Amino acid sequence: MSTKSAETGQATEGIYVYCIIESPEPRTFGKIGIGGRGDDVYTVHFKELAAVVSRTPLMVYDPTRENALTHEHVNEVMIDNGFTPVPMSFGTLFKTEGDIVEFLKDTYEALRDVLRKMKDKLEFGLKVNWDRESVLADVEREYEEIRRLKAQIEGDQATSTYFARMQLGRLVEQALAQKSETFVHEIFDVLRESAIASRSNKVIGDRMILNGAFLVQRDKAEMFDKKVQEIGRRYEGKLKFTYTGPWPPYNFVTIRLQLERSAGV
Repeated sequence: MSTKSAETGQATEGIYVYCIIESPEPRTFGKIGIGGRGDDVYTVHFKELAAVVSRTPLMVYDPTRENALTHEHVNEVMIDNGFTPVPMSFGTLFKTEGDIVEFLKDTYEALRDVLRKMKDKLEFGLKVNWDRESVLADVEREYEEIRRLKAQIEGDQATSTYFARMQLGRLVEQALAQKSETFVHEIFDVLRESAIASRSNKVIGDRMILNGAFLVQRDKAEMFDKKVQEIGRRYEGKLKFTYTGPWPPYNFVTIRLQLERSAGV
């Protein structure tokens, strides 16, 4: 674990906040807190709102794999216990429980609104990468002009012009872009009926054609899972699906909370 003291000398105790849930009764979730000390994860309340927290030295936590997984694990435990957590940013600490209560008071209306909108909803992630060579073979079979230009260039390489090669390259890229759009459209069409909302995030690398997030009603999670498997089988050999979740609704909570008044670090 990598941490940095918030102040010189001995670090004082603070409270790490993982997420906000709706729970009128105090809850505890076991010794799963961040920091490796085995701190209890428990709730701090204002009315029906509860911050899910654990005690910790007042430190700035580096987003190492261990720390990030601990943060995520606590949110997963909330989901497993039937809550829909509004996730806090990694590394959110307060000095005292009183500061957390003040924070909940200050943001009560916004938090209550988003919790009600997100109640019993989960997020699933879907990344889709394609086998470019396999798709390219399909493109060459489907587009006569690409076949003609390629045959012309391969048949007479000595006299084939730079222009012909450039034209072929443009046609191939255009065809691949159309293929990508078609795949993505078909994937969204299949998943739309079992998802409440979806979001397309920026793709990473040359092979990824979709980096999607889907908001799904908890009681439709099994249906959504089956739809993902169905479309995965449909495009087997051409597309690779990486499916994750359930997660808190990271991509669908647009609330922006002002922490300056209450945050400890």
